[in-house]
Amino acid sequence: MSATTVGPRDRFGVLGWPVGHSRSPAMMQAAGLERYQRLPVAPAAFDDTVRALGAAGFRGANVTIPHKQAALALATSASQAARAIGAANTLSFGDDGSIAAENTDAPGLMAALGRVPQSALVLGAGGSARAAIWALAQSGAEVFVWNRTPGRAAGLGARVVPRPIAAEVLVNCTSVGLDRTSSPFKDLPLDADAISEYATVVDLVYREGGTALIEEAERRGASTVDGLEILVRQGALSFSLWTGLDAPLDVMRAAARDPRPEAEGA
Repeated sequence: MSATTVGPRDRFGVLGWPVGHSRSPAMMQAAGLERYQRLPVAPAAFDDTVRALGAAGFRGANVTIPHKQAALALATSASQAARAIGAANTLSFGDDGSIAAENTDAPGLMAALGRVPQSALVLGAGGSARAAIWALAQSGAEVFVWNRTPGRAAGLGARVVPRPIAAEVLVNCTSVGLDRTSSPFKDLPLDADAISEYATVVDLVYREGGTALIEEAERRGASTVDGLEILVRQGALSFSLWTGLDAPLDVMRAAARDPRPEAEGA
């Protein structure tokens, strides 16, 4: 892959609401994008804020909850994958004011998973769930989806189920587990015993010390993929898209898992 020059004044960031928990700045700064920062943006201000980023010196931005569908909608161009998924997690800003949208969540999930499962149950119907369903279905897996509001899960390329069913892989794409004070089994449609029905449990949520869902899966002997590994994999793809360089995976992984606070990008 040929290198693309990243200037010392080029800026990058992660857009979300909330975004204070994000480990992307630590990971991207360690990879060499020193001016990478958190960009907390409320939904009502998202479009205006993003359209102003290019003129403010930003070359790219990652996008997290709840902005992934809005990011695709405002982009001036988008990859085939992002359009098929209906959500974008990576934006690139051109000197001409253009905004290009990409989705690295989908290939990032498959890279973190490391194999193609025969079947998968996806919990949720937001931007990350759309990417997970698309990636798994494209790989040839039979995909089921559960969402609290079934209508939102219709038309995503997976069979909508009214309650969780057994599958080879369980993928949690809801935000349940982000709140440290609540148990995921209080808000998810399955109890701890049901975890034994899945050979692998994937949780896109991440937090220091791991989530209760991942801990329970490990306790019951399932293999696990946590949100930090998925963050690293999708972030590596964003890094390569912006810079033209191979991402330093080990460096990014170590930084993402380091609980010490990173320096804020300026």
